[in-house]
Amino acid sequence: MHRDDFARRDPAQRSHQSLVFMLLYALAVAGGTMAYVPFLTILLPSRVAELAGAADVEWLGFLTFAGAIAASIGGIFFGWLSDVTRNRRGWILTGLLLTVALLLAMPLAKDIVSLLAIIICWQFSLNMMLGPLAAWGGDLVPDDQKGLLGGLLAFAPALGAWSGALVTLSVLVTFETRLLTLALLISCAVLPATVFARPRRFEDLTRPPSIGPDGRIDVLPKGPAVRMWLARFLVQISEAALFAYLYFWFRSIDPDMGDNEKAQLFGIAVSVAIPIALYLGRWSDRNGRPFLPLMVSSAISAAGMLAMALANSADFAKLAYLLFGIATTVFLALHAGQTLRILPRSDRRGRDLGIFNLTNTLPSLIMPLLTLSVVPGFGFEVLFLLLAGLTVVATLILATISRRNPDRT
Repeated sequence: MHRDDFARRDPAQRSHQSLVFMLLYALAVAGGTMAYVPFLTILLPSRVAELAGAADVEWLGFLTFAGAIAASIGGIFFGWLSDVTRNRRGWILTGLLLTVALLLAMPLAKDIVSLLAIIICWQFSLNMMLGPLAAWGGDLVPDDQKGLLGGLLAFAPALGAWSGALVTLSVLVTFETRLLTLALLISCAVLPATVFARPRRFEDLTRPPSIGPDGRIDVLPKGPAVRMWLARFLVQISEAALFAYLYFWFRSIDPDMGDNEKAQLFGIAVSVAIPIALYLGRWSDRNGRPFLPLMVSSAISAAGMLAMALANSADFAKLAYLLFGIATTVFLALHAGQTLRILPRSDRRGRDLGIFNLTNTLPSLIMPLLTLSVVPGFGFEVLFLLLAGLTVVATLILATISRRNPDRT
């Protein structure tokens, strides 16, 4: 039987993964987010300021750049290793152990060069955990539950934001105690799924591709995967720009807006996105329309960015950002789930997801150059118009997938 572009007809495919495991898996993915969001956005900058003094901004940029390179390489390499060894859990747990150990070793760095070395090793360890963890979801969740899986993955950015608030509580005074708290949070999130859970197995999801009579390997077409990669990459450029420069944009709109209010807006956006992503993910499973919610959320994200470009008051700016933040969080969560549907080879799932992870790391390298080229001369308005245009292109790319490959369940 010829393989369907986006659905497999095997009888096993009609079985479902247990909701308990999917919840635990989403918690584990959230643990991966907790491993880097609070550290990179709060704890690392404060440590760099202590060690680098007046050169803190330059060194933070260098550490971020070097870490992104290490993460890009590590994601592909360890994803591929988990394919070859067929042992996702072993790599996830080893990566967790090393990630926690290196987090706790951060205070041992007494100069910026030592900190750089630990950061690079930490990024490799983190992606030793994240790469196989992402592929594990594809091994265990059937296609007709991947929308729900994407919806559950919306918890990850929210828990990442909430963990940042937790590790910065006033009772956690020192760098060491904050890192210890973060290490405990990560472990508590990742271990239940990887150690205690007993998920159902689906042979058709991990079966190597067959070889046809003509000697060719029977794999899914690469075109949809390429277009999904491009769409996420374009949206991630906008998300990375807002992640890095939201503080400065709000300051230009309302100089009196406090840091706490900015943090609250981010928390509201990622929290409101959770029920929306869950509903749309489940809707896409039931109606066999995996790409329509992606198109809608990316289009709304572009509208939010356009509204931000036109914002001339603090209240309007906040509403525009919430529209963008909610839609983008929904898009990224659902995209992560549906990406598992269109990867060409099940036996190279980890490697391919490592390549998809470049959509997360490359925008962090491109975004500073783009922003510095536009904002000083033209302002945030032109930058947001440009980013809105990129997101519209992402929407059009997704539309070509839906049109050329009607979804069949």
